[in-house]
Amino acid sequence: MPAIGFLSLEQKQHLQKFLKQSERSEMRERVLILLLMNDGRTQEEIAALIGCSRRTVAYWCVHGDPDTIESLEDGRRKREYRKVNQVYIDKLLEIVEKEPSELGYEFGRWTAERLSTYLEKETGLKISSSQVRKILKRKKYAYLWAKYSLEDRQNAEKRKEFKEKSQNYLSIVKEKPKLYQIWFWDESGFSLRVLRRKTWGKKGKRKKVTGKRSRGRVNMMGGLRLSDKKRVCYFIERGNSETFYEQLKQLHEFVLKEWLALGNSQECFHEHGPKIIIFLDNASYHKRKDICAEIEKNLPNIILEYLSAYSPDFNLIELVWHSCKEYIAHRLFQSVCELKSTLNKLLNDGELIIKWGRKIKNKGNAVCAN
Repeated sequence: MPAIGFLSLEQKQHLQKFLKQSERSEMRERVLILLLMNDGRTQEEIAALIGCSRRTVAYWCVHGDPDTIESLEDGRRKREYRKVNQVYIDKLLEIVEKEPSELGYEFGRWTAERLSTYLEKETGLKISSSQVRKILKRKKYAYLWAKYSLEDRQNAEKRKEFKEKSQNYLSIVKEKPKLYQIWFWDESGFSLRVLRRKTWGKKGKRKKVTGKRSRGRVNMMGGLRLSDKKRVCYFIERGNSETFYEQLKQLHEFVLKEWLALGNSQECFHEHGPKIIIFLDNASYHKRKDICAEIEKNLPNIILEYLSAYSPDFNLIELVWHSCKEYIAHRLFQSVCELKSTLNKLLNDGELIIKWGRKIKNKGNAVCAN
């Protein structure tokens, strides 16, 4: 056991300075052990004073060098694992970047337990899953929600064709903005009960999450005009062909009212009014033949252009739904009426402010207005 006053004045001042400046609590604790030991405190007194075990105090009294702060570092922080070698670490980093299917496994993601089991077979080293997590954390890996990708379902040629067609429409609208309007159309749902498997709870106790999603659900269908980002959204009971047709009639009426407000006559709207080009997805009720025939007959100014399959990134209104859900995600609603009122203010009254230059990851693809 070190004698009282075993620290020189220079050593003591150096340790006191480090004690004040260090942001690491474990290092401050070890420095404090040396300073208290220098003042003549026993190991039992130091352990009781700073709230650690006597064994910890005894260890750092022996191994702590007051001239070398680095001696107070835990060897494990330097990656001095008893079993792990560089070969194991390199193999771990190689495997974690691969899909399990590439190695013949049916599961979809690597967990620390699965990595530990696999690497034990490959290297012969049995390392706990918690140690695997520590190694990955040191290597700047984190266990995050994976991005849902649709790339394996997309047809590159069809996407290219749609891009070319949309560019042609954009050129026409730019040349004749009064004669053509581009709208993006889609449906979305908002719920009072958002099912999330991750939630806060006491350590050691897991909360039960029911699978009921339908309580308090509000469905919406609507469009976004490209030129001025005007939003026209309607509340619906459910998405089907009849509802789709009724909402298109309302959109048609909206554009007609704008036309009449400019001093034009209703009689010439069909021939001289703006053509309403609507980009929308390939939902079956968007393409029902009898409904499409009714649209062509009764709403001749509307032109439907379908996105290439599995390409929500081409639909700009996805940004609107995403931004709206971001806004309401952390707010409390006591009833469906309150939720509907908020949605109406956000989407139809213009209270939802959207940064159109931002990019979001939506179903595996970037949606951006620019």
